Amino acid sequence: MIFWVWIPLIVPFLAAPAARRLADALPPRPAGWLLAATATGLAACSTAALGLIALAGALRLPFFASLGKLTAPLDALPAWLAFPAAVTAAGLVALTAASLVRAARRHLAELGAARAQLGPATGELAVLRDRNPDAYALPGRPGRIVVTTGMLGALGPAEREALFAHERAHLLGRHHLFLAAAELAGHCHPALRSLRAPLAFALERSADEYAASAVGDRRLAARAIGRAALASRVAAPRPRAVLAAAVGPVPRRVAALLDRRPVAGKARARGARLIGTVLLGCLCVSAASAIEAAADLHGGIETAQGETGR
Repeated sequence: MIFWVWIPLIVPFLAAPAARRLADALPPRPAGWLLAATATGLAACSTAALGLIALAGALRLPFFASLGKLTAPLDALPAWLAFPAAVTAAGLVALTAASLVRAARRHLAELGAARAQLGPATGELAVLRDRNPDAYALPGRPGRIVVTTGMLGALGPAEREALFAHERAHLLGRHHLFLAAAELAGHCHPALRSLRAPLAFALERSADEYAASAVGDRRLAARAIGRAALASRVAAPRPRAVLAAAVGPVPRRVAALLDRRPVAGKARARGARLIGTVLLGCLCVSAASAIEAAADLHGGIETAQGETGR
């Protein structure tokens, strides 16, 4: 266990740099799925590794050893390392749990306040009387496309339809769940915090492509997104968990919509496959190491219980 248990804690530092390049290497939809899966999987494995370290140290204490019916010292970790590592791991698990609870409560409160501001649902589109241009997709049952009167005045009729199609894509794809997964993963391991931005970019690009397909004009979709971003230069007080067309690296997104070349040439396709393979490999190594560490700890507990000789 002493070897395997550390791998899930180290792998996120190696996977994060590759994951940050994925949003540019792959088409938006698969990039979003792979980034969300990478963040969630690595976060789960690293948290499990911390739990195993804390358990191995706790079982060296007489009270917990008696609960586990251990008749011999547990040798999953060296004695000089077990206690400090266990205390540190237990503290990190507790801080992670508290951070996750706070983040979840904050997100739910923000979404609840935003929905209360809209009043009873009367349709997909909710218009707020506000001179500040803004538009975003508010998840829920039902999901709503929220737009201010300022944004409606800043766009033409065709551009509004493109903007609404963009926000509708976020609701249909449940993109808020992807973003929430990356947000929560960042609370589990510091290296995973850097995945939120590329994931948000991939989700926005996916919605851009949906809007372009819905209106049948890539230039119109690009113009709508660009004008919406220029109009909403002042940050609006929207919930952190929602996605909006006018945020993020808009120039890159507009350039991607206007680029009529194939999505990926041979070199880019090879790079995308390489990055995807690296991330999947990191996930597999991290999961396998966590499972192996758990198996080693279980074997050590059985040995300490005197069951191996039976």
